[in-house]
Amino acid sequence: MQDNLPLDVIIELTNCSIWQQTHLVLSKVNLRVGKGEFLYLVGRVGSGKSSLIKTLNAQIPLKEGVGLVAGYDLSKIKKKEIPYLRRKIGIVFQDFQLLTDRTVNENLEFVLKATGWKNRLEIATRIGEVLEKVGLGLKGYKMPHQLSGGEQQRVVIGRALLNDPEIILADEPTGNLDPETSEGILRLLTDISKTGRAVVVATHNYTILKKFSARTLKCEKGELIDVVNDQEMELLQ
Repeated sequence: MQDNLPLDVIIELTNCSIWQQTHLVLSKVNLRVGKGEFLYLVGRVGSGKSSLIKTLNAQIPLKEGVGLVAGYDLSKIKKKEIPYLRRKIGIVFQDFQLLTDRTVNENLEFVLKATGWKNRLEIATRIGEVLEKVGLGLKGYKMPHQLSGGEQQRVVIGRALLNDPEIILADEPTGNLDPETSEGILRLLTDISKTGRAVVVATHNYTILKKFSARTLKCEKGELIDVVNDQEMELLQ
């Protein structure tokens, strides 16, 4: 548990209600995340973890409260501004969501072109940089099915880093991976947070929580609460 958050706050929610269509999932949500901070979001299936992440990404509208993410006010954000907010956020999914009919390089090139990159040399350079960063410098020519699950997740993290985001939101990033591979993914995500990016990991993998301890928040009974000690951590399992 971090006692003092960094002064540079990149996510701030104040008295927010998180809705999933007409269903109130979380109420009175107060959350501050600083640049370079790594934190876990835990809770049972259906407790609101994914809904909170989707709200931060403006996938679910914020109807009540004040939410500031990467300089954008979620309660007032216009539809045309959402793509610009999302360029500041990298998303890591549990199920990879890679395009299976193209190579790793082509997957990453698709994202860069979709977000406005045009220069071929700059695109190739950026792809090389992120693949190197996630330990896949020589795998760009491979198809997704030729990679292990851990390697595919590293591609997904590389994809999330393409536009140099300020925030990484990872929703169950180790859900389909074995313990050893999960450790490698968590180590990579913690290293990314040390480069000044805020990293929020929604997970129910309590083994990695113990191995890579960090500030932990829990969705429970419609509220978001801080898990402040080892005893509370034990009760999560």
